[in-house]
Amino acid sequence: MPSRPLHPALAGVSLTAGPALTPIAFVKAIVQAYADQHKDPAKALALAHIAPADLADPAARISAAQMERISGAAMQELDDEALGWFSRRLPWGSYGMLARASISAPSLGLALQRWCRHHGLIADDITLQLTVAGDTATLCITEHRSLGDLREFCLVSVLRNIHGLACWLIDSRIPLQGAQFPFAAPRHQDVYGVLFSGPSVFNTAPAAIRFDARYLALPLRRDEAALQQMLQRALPLTVLQYRRDRLLVQRVRQALLTQPDQSHNADDLAALLKLSPRTLHRQLKDEGASLQALKDEVRQSRALALLLRTSRPIKQVAQGAGFQNEKSFIRAFRGWTGMSPAAFRRSGPPART
Repeated sequence: MPSRPLHPALAGVSLTAGPALTPIAFVKAIVQAYADQHKDPAKALALAHIAPADLADPAARISAAQMERISGAAMQELDDEALGWFSRRLPWGSYGMLARASISAPSLGLALQRWCRHHGLIADDITLQLTVAGDTATLCITEHRSLGDLREFCLVSVLRNIHGLACWLIDSRIPLQGAQFPFAAPRHQDVYGVLFSGPSVFNTAPAAIRFDARYLALPLRRDEAALQQMLQRALPLTVLQYRRDRLLVQRVRQALLTQPDQSHNADDLAALLKLSPRTLHRQLKDEGASLQALKDEVRQSRALALLLRTSRPIKQVAQGAGFQNEKSFIRAFRGWTGMSPAAFRRSGPPART
């Protein structure tokens, strides 16, 4: 069986017929690719059950399944996995080749660096670059020539592609901190909330996505056998199928430590992490953790530090550790250490004022 091209279904909501969320503008971009090769898209449109009249309606939408069908048909008929974006075609299997070159990397960061470098070898119209500044990793696209009418379709697809691949490589959801695009907001800008988690901004160059840099250190969880299986149906490669976030425990712990005023309860914390409270609890359970245990861990760590490193009164230590009153703090502290806060302080090194 031939491998499928490594290219995401742009709606990414379902692998079956579902909500019609993919804008017709992306279909029109595929039709433009046919026109550029002087070929007829009628067969691909029919396969995807897209009526020619839909192309004339700028408000029309199609489902993820329809997008998968027309994309796959077009890539084969045009022998171009890039669907006309670049000055030279990317023959069938090009993106699978890039995946094979990346899958032996020991970490996601190195795998993405390989992908960016090798992508430049097969398509020099754009350059992909991975950079890290502080705690944020950024994948950006530099354009070296005009992408014309296919610009939006190209930039969205390339970023979706590499994000989906990254999630697949580590078998984890990678929530985005944001996305930006160098073109004006299209009339279908609402779909960007589905395509990219986190806020999307327009008229901001270069095209880029941002995420927590700690994901880059995670080891890959896929091998050649998994790659072979994935390539049989790579078009619907999306991030929404991943329930697990392998960094969620660390992200929760960091939020509790650095933003205590915005993480008093599950609702506030979930909103901060751009999750629903139900999803937050479920994913923590998948990781073998609980919100209450993480809160206790952070409060205990903060309390121990305040007791040993300062001479603040116990009441102020309780407040600094996130407790509503001194009594509940003393009760919790006895449960952690078997002694009162005052006794613990006396047993430790002298506190700094």
